[in-house]
Amino acid sequence: MNPDIHRLLDEAFQGIEMTPDAQDLKEEMRANLMARADELAAAGATPDDAARQAIAELGDVRALLDDTPDAAPGRGGVDYTSLVLRHRVRPKPGFVVRVVVWSIVATLGITLGVLGATGLLPVAVGGQLALFGLAAAALGLVVGDSLSQETTTNHPMPRTRAVAYGLATFLGAYGLGFGGLVALGTMPVWGIVFAALGVIASIVLFSFLGATQTNRHKAWTREALRNEPPNRFEREPETAARFGVYTAAIWLVTFAVIAVLVFTVGWWWAPVAFVAGFALMMFVLARMLFTPDKPAGR
Repeated sequence: MNPDIHRLLDEAFQGIEMTPDAQDLKEEMRANLMARADELAAAGATPDDAARQAIAELGDVRALLDDTPDAAPGRGGVDYTSLVLRHRVRPKPGFVVRVVVWSIVATLGITLGVLGATGLLPVAVGGQLALFGLAAAALGLVVGDSLSQETTTNHPMPRTRAVAYGLATFLGAYGLGFGGLVALGTMPVWGIVFAALGVIASIVLFSFLGATQTNRHKAWTREALRNEPPNRFEREPETAARFGVYTAAIWLVTFAVIAVLVFTVGWWWAPVAFVAGFALMMFVLARMLFTPDKPAGR
């Protein structure tokens, strides 16, 4: 726990009449600020810097009090559109430039790799792997950098977690590229093992990150959406956990079937198995999200 949060929060509320609504908001902020300060400290910030940054991200407390349901019209008592416009965060120029550059690199890597794999360009197998690796790395950088940026409604994701999402993207993209080379006959059939390992590792890492992801909405966003009904995964964490297990099982079986098809009837059946696995995952998602809740006691 960071004791500086209490002092800085009291300073932020100086001169504000402590009505019941203001007190409730203050206590909610306290818990959120403590969690945010702990994340910043885990990312390498000093306790004092972590506390000050968490308070700074909070914005003007008086504006947050004005944004409560009793003070503004609209959905759930809040004019959400006006709040979004008021708190809008514009993308940083450096971030925009990086995303454009990495997107171009990813596109070139994929294009040249595919042309080399199909024989339209004289690119050796090692060069094809390097091109797909470059494209996968660029995609990972786009994902990680995007998640680490602050948005209008969300705080920036801690850098280590953003890097982990980028790594998961790299593993999945490179695994699929490796599998594509096997399907085109550029790589030996045993190369499907490396493709499967990359994709499975990506699925496992994405599943872990998704299951451990915390709510990073800003205080004004949580206040504005407080009256919104939660989806089933938010109401029933055990259902969300089951969906993660089902998803991992579906894709493990799918890639096992793809491997069998490649070794037996030919690589052209692999996309059929992939589409079938994706369709099954979407069906399970729809069933788990939209199936009516069972009556109590049944």
